[in-house]
Amino acid sequence: MFTGLVERKGRIESLRRRSGGATIVLSAPFAHELELGESVAVNGVCLTVVRKERRRFEVEAIARTLSRSTLGRMTAGADVNLERSLEVGDRLGGHVVTGHVDGVGVVRTVERASTGKEISIELPGELTRHVVPRGSIAIDGVSLTVADVTGSTVVVALTPATLDVTIAASYRPGTRVNVETDVMAKQQERLAAQRDEASSERSGEAAGLTMERLRELGFVE
Repeated sequence: MFTGLVERKGRIESLRRRSGGATIVLSAPFAHELELGESVAVNGVCLTVVRKERRRFEVEAIARTLSRSTLGRMTAGADVNLERSLEVGDRLGGHVVTGHVDGVGVVRTVERASTGKEISIELPGELTRHVVPRGSIAIDGVSLTVADVTGSTVVVALTPATLDVTIAASYRPGTRVNVETDVMAKQQERLAAQRDEASSERSGEAAGLTMERLRELGFVE
């Protein structure tokens, strides 16, 4: 579990593709502090540390992760956002981010604003139902507040601090970004669907009992 508050930028030192996935070596100032088996969000993708050195660590990504995120198109030398997983008692400064990317969006516009930059991102259509104005969204692992939603396009604001700490300063029209919508919205949708299903089942059972009783009384054959 993560907060969407990026700790540092790292860099991909190498990305070795293999059958079923890839092995990725990244440089990071906190590499020596990591533990084997620890989770690190790389551009919002939760990956497990399998090796570490003083300034570098290694993770593995399966084919599904590569295909559902921007990691599948990355090469050595690319900068990435890094965040270590939460520990019990940590402050939740952003919002609850799982590190399970929902899809890839595309930056459409980048505009200068009085408070930094404002960018619009086109999302895969199926993700928009979980995005609402003033709600939360994670872009490349960065917790952001949704300023506006129009169709499949979401607008977010980037403060100077966010631009300094993350890779967002490099965004240009056409840049592909990892998107994770708010897990709370997804859970609410699932609960509502289960509630509606249960209600339909109860209505069907009630209708069945009513018809059975009517037959007993001789009103229907």
